[in-house]
Amino acid sequence: MTGARPVTGARQAGSAPRTLARRLLPLQAGVGLQGMILWVPVEKLFMTQIGFNAASIGVLAAAYAAVVPLLEVPSGILADRGSRRWVMVWSSVALAASSLLGGLSTNVVTYIVAAMILGVYFAMNSGTIDSVVYDVVLEETGSSALYETWIGRVRMVESGAFAASAVAGGALAGWTSARLTYFASVPFIALAVVAFLRFDEPRLHRSAEPAGLRSHIATTVRAMTRQPDVRQVMLLAALAALVATALFEFGPLWLIALHAPAAAFGPYWAALVSTGGVGGYLTARLRLDRRAVLLLLACAGPAATVTLAVSRSLAAVVVAQAVLALVVAIIGIHAGLLLHDAVPSTIRTAVSSGAGTLSWLLFLPFSLVVGRVARDHGVQRSGWILVGAAALTGVMLAVTVFRRPRRVPEADTAAAGAGASAPADLACRELVDLVTGYLDRVLPPDWRAGFEDHLAGCAGCSEYVRQIRLTIEALPLIDNTAGGT
Repeated sequence: MTGARPVTGARQAGSAPRTLARRLLPLQAGVGLQGMILWVPVEKLFMTQIGFNAASIGVLAAAYAAVVPLLEVPSGILADRGSRRWVMVWSSVALAASSLLGGLSTNVVTYIVAAMILGVYFAMNSGTIDSVVYDVVLEETGSSALYETWIGRVRMVESGAFAASAVAGGALAGWTSARLTYFASVPFIALAVVAFLRFDEPRLHRSAEPAGLRSHIATTVRAMTRQPDVRQVMLLAALAALVATALFEFGPLWLIALHAPAAAFGPYWAALVSTGGVGGYLTARLRLDRRAVLLLLACAGPAATVTLAVSRSLAAVVVAQAVLALVVAIIGIHAGLLLHDAVPSTIRTAVSSGAGTLSWLLFLPFSLVVGRVARDHGVQRSGWILVGAAALTGVMLAVTVFRRPRRVPEADTAAAGAGASAPADLACRELVDLVTGYLDRVLPPDWRAGFEDHLAGCAGCSEYVRQIRLTIEALPLIDNTAGGT
């Protein structure tokens, strides 16, 4: 097993991509193996075989959507305070257990229990991979500029595995049975555990002196609820995840309603899941800093969902779902960059998991409504609900065009912490930029020493920091969450 390394600072520009490739290889392998879930493309067919209908599918989706919010942020805090690698390992164990129980299910109730265990996997996996990739990029390069490129590559591996498993799972179900695909997925998940154990996880989130648990929780909750920039991006990420989850959960119902042959489900699912990799590839090449590109994405999603609500053509429906999945994949990756940029590493996974929690809280009533409307009025009519969700996502993306969230200066301090030295004398403007990192105790020791030296000789900055600290301590949220500390 590769030992965890300390924060070693930014590499030289020429060696950084090669170092990143080597270091992220076990993570990519684990993600790819974890994506070989052979039962996913035939899940809805298997569920109908054991007694599910459109309404009970909505109940199932709501069941694991209720589990995830209870565990997502706590598991994120656990990952931020300890080993993110082991959180990924335990999420794989939950996925394996869910697959086994799902394959053994012969009725609706047992399968819903399996889905709730799957919710544990979603909760522990949520935000962890993204945060790990972001921190590895920071440790190796000192900047987040390459994050979208590398998370895009991870998503390409993941979607490639999804596509391969869709084709293989559909073929295996056709040759044998849908039930066997559940059991055949477990060996791949076991190999994913091995790959994650060999991953050299980043240490950026543990480079500072650890805070107490209550203080850590308070800082995390304060970032999610009291910082407008973070709230804005969390809502965007949650809405994009909501649309994506609804599409993957209910999308196959359109094929069932249009009497698609069983052989079509495998290629259809392969096309749908491959959009994650295509989205990752395009995100690194699109100029998402341009307003025109973001506004085009904001309009493309709702336009695609209208097709689902009005078209009776199988080909048109499949193309519309693929376009919608591609759009929300790009939006999700971009929202992840904005969110990671807005918070320090010590709370990065938990805040990212908070966005996932918000998406599940929104999805809980959403899935019940979509399932009920699909049962009573047909799946095509329920498409209008998806149109509304896609339109709201587009509105929030448009908001980020004109109100781009502020970026914490952690990338610069991460690079400086071991690769570049702190300046001999911090200017007042630099101190203002670094105050969040100072109060959250994520500044490297030499930068923290320079910060405190400046405070000792600058009455204005000392008063500024004192007022910021008093404001934080006076927040009612801190009193309620951390017992007034």
